[in-house]
Amino acid sequence: MGLNDRKIPKYRTPFPPAWAGLRNTVKSERNFRFHLFAAGCALGLGFALSLSKYEWIAVLFSIFIVLALELVNTAIERAVDLAEDKFHPLAMQAKDAAAAAVLMAAVLAVVVGCIVFLPKLLHLIEGAAF
Repeated sequence: MGLNDRKIPKYRTPFPPAWAGLRNTVKSERNFRFHLFAAGCALGLGFALSLSKYEWIAVLFSIFIVLALELVNTAIERAVDLAEDKFHPLAMQAKDAAAAAVLMAAVLAVVVGCIVFLPKLLHLIEGAAF
């Protein structure tokens, strides 16, 4: 029985598989849990510092792009592992490129975090010094 022989419901809701994928990634991926922790810290700091609407947009976009790319990275790693039992240079390149995409998004998130949070934190530190 091939993939084309399976009966797939025509109007199947996408949410249960999406939640299952998110749940499985949280359980199995240490890096994803780290990104969730960092996101929680950024959200808490954002509430504490009363970010503007545009600052929230930048922070939330940065958080969700990192999390989304981490999910894609996990999917690529799993697919490559399933397709290739032994080491293959192209498989490693695919996995490395997916990891690099997450790295680029994480660097962007750090830069956005510095632009948004540092001036507010420095202002608080200067105010506390006097």
